[in-house]
Amino acid sequence: MNFTFEFINDLNSETAEGWHGKLNLVYADRQGKTQLIYNHQQAPLKVQRPFYPEGEKVCHSVILHTAGGVVGGDRLSSNIHLQPQAQALITTAAASKIYRSNGLQARQTIQMQVDAGGCLEWLPQETILFNGAIYRQDLRVELATEGSWLGWEITRFGRSARGEKFYLGEWRSHTEIWQQGVPLWIDRQWLRGSEDIFHSPHGLAGKPIVGSLVWVGSAVSAEIVEKTRNLWNGEGEAGVSRLQHGLLCRYRGSSTSEVRNWFINVWQLLRVSSLNRGNCIPRVWQV
Repeated sequence: MNFTFEFINDLNSETAEGWHGKLNLVYADRQGKTQLIYNHQQAPLKVQRPFYPEGEKVCHSVILHTAGGVVGGDRLSSNIHLQPQAQALITTAAASKIYRSNGLQARQTIQMQVDAGGCLEWLPQETILFNGAIYRQDLRVELATEGSWLGWEITRFGRSARGEKFYLGEWRSHTEIWQQGVPLWIDRQWLRGSEDIFHSPHGLAGKPIVGSLVWVGSAVSAEIVEKTRNLWNGEGEAGVSRLQHGLLCRYRGSSTSEVRNWFINVWQLLRVSSLNRGNCIPRVWQV
């Protein structure tokens, strides 16, 4: 599976009117219970009250985007900090919609810091790019020694149910995971909306959905890699790679449920093997 990678300056450098949403969350371990001790939010970003479906150790949080969708010129920024030993699972209330651009880039910047002994599970629901959307996401994780992070990204190019294809626009996704100044995982993806790229085997190959799941925190055995591969039984394309400090899964296909089910199964496998936790599906996914 090939993706087009490119280093390039921002498409739109001019200041634009739009939402400038902000979210700043700090989690701390308090005698074995992870608590959200600081919460600063600016519309349209908001976080629901934390809850604990699997006990006090792991704090579950749901992020809302109250505007319903992202348009050109919007700027969203989130800072999430897990203090030592804090354990958090963060997801989103619904799929993110990136509307057709007015010529300006929409951008989301996410900064995460996980201190020693902390673990962050970052599991947002899918992002849907409308044809003509111009969108960039930058996600950077600063991971302390003995900290761990698991995250995924699922992106749909075009509203497939309506027959829409991503023939116009641009998508960029930059993910970086660092530990004490050393890069553990850097992934820069760029896809330009065009008919040729949509159908090219080096682009989307006619398949509107791509996904990546990354686990970084501890070495993964060859047995776990093999089990991860055996969990895949879908019709799309999937790949599994063993990283120096974790695991990488890639998907390209046509079914959101297919990639979600695979990622969930991999996530649950890693929860048991690496985090000594049981299965626990966020309730917002079950609505």
